[in-house]
Amino acid sequence: MDNLESIQKHIRNYIMVFGALAILTVITVGASYLQVGVVSAIVIAVIIATIKGSLVASIFMHLLSEKKFVYILLGVTALLFLVLMFVTLFTVNDQVGIHVS
Repeated sequence: MDNLESIQKHIRNYIMVFGALAILTVITVGASYLQVGVVSAIVIAVIIATIKGSLVASIFMHLLSEKKFVYILLGVTALLFLVLMFVTLFTVNDQVGIHVS
């Protein structure tokens, strides 16, 4: 019986997320009719898309229950990003093709 309750809980969560995504889609369409500037429209669209993407990733892709692994991957990604940025900064003053004798 416990397994059935667990399945029903997951189904209930999926239906709630589907409802939220449907509502956010209606909000997206409504936001497209707003008379705002281009920058404001882009910011609104990105905020709505981020919320929708976060819902899909956390619930449908089960990333919410795998927090430790996600944080490890995020940390490695941030570390590699910083390494690449600093490699670029350290080579800014390099001059190609100039020979000092």
